[in-house]
Amino acid sequence: MAGNYYLRNKIFVSFAAVILIISSFATFVGIRLIGKSVIPRIQDKVRLDLNLGRDMYQKTVKDVRNVIRLTSIRFFIKDALKAGDMDLMTLRLEEVRQNESLDILTLVDPGGNVLLRTRNPKQRGDSQVPHEIIRKAVAEKSVVASTEILTEEVLRHEGEDLATRARIRIIPTSHAIPPQQAEQTSAMFIISAAPILSQQHELLGILYGGRMLDNNHDLADRIRDTIYERTKYNGKDIGAVTLFQGDVRISTSIVTKQGDRAVGTLVDAEVERTVLQEGNNRIGRAFAVDDWYITAYQPVENISGKRVGILGIGVLESKYRNIERKALWFFLGITFVGIVLSVLLCYFLTHSIMRPINLLLSATRSLAGGNLKQQVRLERAPREIDALGNAFNSMAASIQERDEQLRQRAQEEIMKSERLAMVGQLAAGVAHELNNPLGGILLFSGLLIQKAPPAGLMRENLERVQKEAKRCQNIVQGLLDFAREREPKIEAIDINDIAEKAINLFENQPIFHNIEVVKAYQRGLPLIFADQAQIQQVLVNIIINAADALRGKGTLTITTRSAAEDVEISFSDTGKGIPPEHLDRVFEPFFTTKGVGHGTGLGLSISYGIVQRHGGDIKLFSRVNEGSTFVVSLPKSEEHS
Repeated sequence: MAGNYYLRNKIFVSFAAVILIISSFATFVGIRLIGKSVIPRIQDKVRLDLNLGRDMYQKTVKDVRNVIRLTSIRFFIKDALKAGDMDLMTLRLEEVRQNESLDILTLVDPGGNVLLRTRNPKQRGDSQVPHEIIRKAVAEKSVVASTEILTEEVLRHEGEDLATRARIRIIPTSHAIPPQQAEQTSAMFIISAAPILSQQHELLGILYGGRMLDNNHDLADRIRDTIYERTKYNGKDIGAVTLFQGDVRISTSIVTKQGDRAVGTLVDAEVERTVLQEGNNRIGRAFAVDDWYITAYQPVENISGKRVGILGIGVLESKYRNIERKALWFFLGITFVGIVLSVLLCYFLTHSIMRPINLLLSATRSLAGGNLKQQVRLERAPREIDALGNAFNSMAASIQERDEQLRQRAQEEIMKSERLAMVGQLAAGVAHELNNPLGGILLFSGLLIQKAPPAGLMRENLERVQKEAKRCQNIVQGLLDFAREREPKIEAIDINDIAEKAINLFENQPIFHNIEVVKAYQRGLPLIFADQAQIQQVLVNIIINAADALRGKGTLTITTRSAAEDVEISFSDTGKGIPPEHLDRVFEPFFTTKGVGHGTGLGLSISYGIVQRHGGDIKLFSRVNEGSTFVVSLPKSEEHS
């Protein structure tokens, strides 16, 4: 029967049915739409767009080549070279550089040594022979142009600001190969070099210059505007044009969500493998920065044929995916029916599963609200829920029974506390009344001693009377001090003094007549900051427990010492000890090993709380038939720490 199914099987069957129904329809529709020709047609368009973008890129290369070629044949350069007039040449070449939007324009001699840098006139004399484009221009005595990578050292020679502009922080990008470095410092240039020839066709020098592509988005924006006319979709440019130096975006029309150009992000790993490593064009789907595009990529090579970058063009895939989604309207009727059936099925299955759970939830809230008699009855529930309901009923019954026991115990403890309070008040009153006659006894015995003979039985008896009266007065005074109520007061106190006051309360009581008290106090102990009355209460509680353990006979050793950061006082008795199974419960409220009427089980619990509030600790060490040792640790005052 359905009511006997396990809960997990019901949930699995319910959701499996829903997933199966919806997935069947979605798969059917998806398979039909994959065969459509939307994406292949878009790929064909992107391939044509890439060709147009490549032509515009090559036109830029030709523009730079023409500028350098036309500048190299101007008469002022040849005249200045022959006359050695570098100032005039610097002025005229700087005008050319700025008018033609060149980032570098440099003149070198036939040996490749720099004669003049328009952007950085002070840096001259270094050799440019290692550059392939310079060597080719010298060898062929013709104008050459290509895309080249200039290192950070070369950029610094050309101009410190170029090195700064070229520095790009590499950003780890989804679907890309993890970067091997955090920053890129070289730069990609469209660069051209032209020989300067005399009328006799002798080489006078080489003029080279170029435009830096890093962080220069003019070319990317121009290609995008020409092909896609800045068309937007959902607030984003539908078309994207990017130049990569290696696999790092250095110039792009893609804008991040923060409104910045996506410079420093990386190319898709598949694109990097196909285009950079294998040297092939790639047409297809690729992830760019933060979205999917239908893209076309081709490698960018330098004058030696080495692949140094990538030109990429793409369109947002989401727009054309939306076109595909429009075809789904044809299947909406069937899909709608399937979803409705699935929802209804899920509803009934979920309702049957959740009904007993809701009953349990309601019963739990009732129990939490204080209804300890709450019970839950589940009919035709799954086995797990039925077991949970039985466990809930047992728990509620246990809580009710425990609550009744705690209430009864609390009433008994309140009655005991009231009785103890009355006894304390009575004891304090009696002690106060005894103090006056004891004072009279001490006074008159003192007067009699002054008149008694220096030696003899009379003087001995009077001194004995005075001594015993003082002892009685100390006992009464200690009882008054311990019973007196006062506000907590934190002060610097001596633990030896507190221990002495605590033991004085008991030394002359009958229970201590056969108990030997050994005092091993360390003199000169650091003071502690504590409430004197509360610490005395802790020590009194421990002494009472020791006396009960000794049963009126044995040895109690009180030891004080200075530890690293604490002052310790230990109480070691030779009593019966505590069984191992009770050691972890000694400081629990209401736990006691004494018989009925011989303790509440609160003394050590209260003492533990007092010591904890003072920043200290109590440890217990005990063995059966060997005795117990309580060690109280309290932090030293600041001036002694």
